Amino acid sequence: MSKIAAQSALDEMKVGAFKRTASAFRNFVRKGSEEFPPAKGRYHLYASYACPWAARCLTVRSLLGLEAVVSVSIVHPTWQRTRQDEEHCGWVFHDESKGPLKNTLGHGSIPSDDSTVDHVHGKSTIREIYEASNDTLGKYSVPVLFDTEKNVIVNNESSEIIEMFAKEFDEFSDASAAYKDMDLYPAGKDELVKEIDDRIYNNFNNGVYRAGFAQSQEAYLDGHKAVFDTLEWLEAKLDKSRFLLGDTMSMSDIRLYVTLVRFDPVYVVYFKTSLKMIREYPNVYGYLRDLYQVPLIRKNTNLDHIQRHYFTSHPTLNHYAIIPPCGTSLETAHDRATRAYEA
Repeated sequence: MSKIAAQSALDEMKVGAFKRTASAFRNFVRKGSEEFPPAKGRYHLYASYACPWAARCLTVRSLLGLEAVVSVSIVHPTWQRTRQDEEHCGWVFHDESKGPLKNTLGHGSIPSDDSTVDHVHGKSTIREIYEASNDTLGKYSVPVLFDTEKNVIVNNESSEIIEMFAKEFDEFSDASAAYKDMDLYPAGKDELVKEIDDRIYNNFNNGVYRAGFAQSQEAYLDGHKAVFDTLEWLEAKLDKSRFLLGDTMSMSDIRLYVTLVRFDPVYVVYFKTSLKMIREYPNVYGYLRDLYQVPLIRKNTNLDHIQRHYFTSHPTLNHYAIIPPCGTSLETAHDRATRAYEA
């Protein structure tokens, strides 16, 4: 039995402030690699539609025509006990034929549609996948890129997994995939990309968690300010171009999208980032709808899983697992593709 202290996002608090723990498995699938070469059917992605980090991996996998190359298992959105003799709660597998689950306090009735079993090992929890790979950290997160030949976790850092999908698997991409030739990392823009991605990650992707999981007023206000300062910056920036880097979608847009699409349905209420909603920012809201209406992005945006996870997985924040109506409309028309932008 593992002696590693199991933890979840709710345990990542330092003096009342949320401090995200770095991912532990950081190997790379690389062309020419002897240890982890790219191959069709060798790698498996453990993911959640609810988790923004995992969802961006699912999205890139689909956009680049890798659905038949990298197989996938989808966890249930509601965290459960990962071991009966411990308090730790985390991601579990649950066959939808077995019906709904309750939260860990016995409340709610959370459907299991679009969840799967573990297609590789038949395990019950993500924790078991980590422990079998000799994990030393105890943070049993998704996504997980798993090598089914070596029977080991390759990587659990989403930013690196999406980079691998974009750069290392192109020879196996489905030739009919509409976006397989998309240049998600535009040449000559490395410094700009890093500047934008760092700002969005620190102040928005992670900023909502800094606000939502804060245990002091000071930490909450710090995260809250970072979030809304970033939204004001985005509103001005997206008045000048259709996407973050210009006229075409890039990986930076996908990294931003996964937080934007969760904002009104979850974060406004659950993380108390309620100063304004996304639909109150005309440019950001149009941009969000523009991205959502890309068929393969919409396919990997499961708003039911998103709401079910956040509102049922943390009993200290929502004891009775009450899930509010979504109220988000992303199918309405927008003019992002046709409007004129300021130089």
